[in-house]
Amino acid sequence: LPIGLIVPDGTAAQEGIAQGDHGAPLGREREIADLLSYAKRKKVRNMVWLTADVHYTAAHFYDPSKAAFKDFDPFWEFVSGPMNAGAFGPNNLEGTFGPQLAFQSVPPAANTSPAMGYQFFGEVAINAETAEFTANLRDIDGKAIYTKTLQPVR
Repeated sequence: LPIGLIVPDGTAAQEGIAQGDHGAPLGREREIADLLSYAKRKKVRNMVWLTADVHYTAAHFYDPSKAAFKDFDPFWEFVSGPMNAGAFGPNNLEGTFGPQLAFQSVPPAANTSPAMGYQFFGEVAINAETAEFTANLRDIDGKAIYTKTLQPVR
């Protein structure tokens, strides 16, 4: 599940990682916070998250300067899927890790049939010569509806 999207499970529980309070890490957010802090300390660069399971597609930029929890380097998350399932969305973003919405494509109504075309998938490529990372979010016909190329941080 995406890191910063609130994915409720009923009225009180959360299915996703985000707790919905925009504050210090709680629950599963603590595990993400530990991982992000560790990556920053060890100088792990060029982290990108590929996530799914919210039934639409989106691109999020995580910015520590806008986050409640700040001990991490900025990173991108690309969300798509699942395929051939009712489409939903969008979900609200939660501020613990400072996600910024760069792009999203959602259906007009909850549980939109796959036959209506609101199915998405992602494709990534890394250029062997330049190490540029390109993410393409694609619609059901394979058309790129959002493209982001990231330059490597060395």
